[in-house]
Amino acid sequence: MKSIPHDRYTYRVTWSEDDGEHVGLCAEFPSLSWLASSPEAALRGIRSIVADVVADMKKRREPVPEPLAKRRFSGKFVVRVPPDVHRELAVKAAEAGVSLNRLAAAKLSS
Repeated sequence: MKSIPHDRYTYRVTWSEDDGEHVGLCAEFPSLSWLASSPEAALRGIRSIVADVVADMKKRREPVPEPLAKRRFSGKFVVRVPPDVHRELAVKAAEAGVSLNRLAAAKLSS
């Protein structure tokens, strides 16, 4: 099995108003979180629990998620919208003199 270091995962620390603490999260393991009084402790905590889970998954010979940073993205994805929204966006794109794709990409990246 290929080794995937836990420190290459995508971590985020945010404030949880409900818990009154910082919460550490990992995008590749959305069911895991770690609460702590400081952002630094929340990051240390989530990294530690991810390391434990990865080690357990390897021990059980379960597939370990690949870090997002290692994945290759095509730059294309399909979004379904109601016909009236599609029409409205097509009109806006035409008025702006750009393709619908360019208009959508600009809206998504802003």
